[in-house]
Amino acid sequence: MTRHQKLNAMIAIVGLVIIIVVVEALRSDRTGKVGGSLLAKLRKQGFVRVGFANEAPFAYIDSKTGKLTGESPSDLRYVMKKLGVPHLKGVLTNFGSLIPGLEAHRFDIIAAGMYITPARGQQVLFSNPTFALGDGFVVKRKNPLHLHSFADVAKSPRIRLGVVAGAQEYQYAIESGVKPSQISVFPSAPAALAAMQAGRIDAYAGTALTVRRLVTLAADPNITVARRFSNPVLKGHEVQGYGAFAFRKRDTALCRNVDAVLKSFVNSPAHLKRIQRFGFTRADLPGRVTAQQIVAGKK
Repeated sequence: MTRHQKLNAMIAIVGLVIIIVVVEALRSDRTGKVGGSLLAKLRKQGFVRVGFANEAPFAYIDSKTGKLTGESPSDLRYVMKKLGVPHLKGVLTNFGSLIPGLEAHRFDIIAAGMYITPARGQQVLFSNPTFALGDGFVVKRKNPLHLHSFADVAKSPRIRLGVVAGAQEYQYAIESGVKPSQISVFPSAPAALAAMQAGRIDAYAGTALTVRRLVTLAADPNITVARRFSNPVLKGHEVQGYGAFAFRKRDTALCRNVDAVLKSFVNSPAHLKRIQRFGFTRADLPGRVTAQQIVAGKK
């Protein structure tokens, strides 16, 4: 073999080694099966990147402290400390971009009060739920259009309903007979509230906790929470939303470890005390419903 041939062979071997190293590094980061688990990586770096959508009371930046807080980050912080990861680093993302951002490795876990649904279960892996909630409407003072359910909105094509991009309320509305032309989609709950106050929509649909909090913080006498709200009834069952953490499909080991901690934590007095400061009550605890049941459409 000539010197030139030897040099070419050496370059080829070096190139092959580089490719193998890169592939194995990517595999390690994505699957946790090579070079240590994802949890081991998080323990080593001391923090986990968390995707959130700045929606109180689920996950938001505290205006006084500048820190990530809310039901989901608070619960996740407890869990991750138990798993040896002391800190969360929030990555602010529009709600509709949370799942794409997770897949793009912008963060490692979604902690945003995201509801478990069969459709989302095809895209991500969910932990078991940390809360269960119904929905509600923000409406004009005295609720002049008598809006107490998604079905009420469907009765008139002139009624305009606001929802947050990517939120489950859009699907609830559609399945309740509301036309897409009646629905305005906003990047956040505060943006929807501003549209409500400006008269661009007649109602805003969100979780019961979200709408109560928005109305309280707004302190606007021209808006209120719709009383006697009826959750949608789909396929013969009243719909209730179960919120949980979301992971990439390949991060099964991390999800299992999180669920192991949640098993003894969720529904406990310590859990209730932790989430009560965000407006949750004992009635909002999820019981023993599992993510697997919800994704399978059995709950």
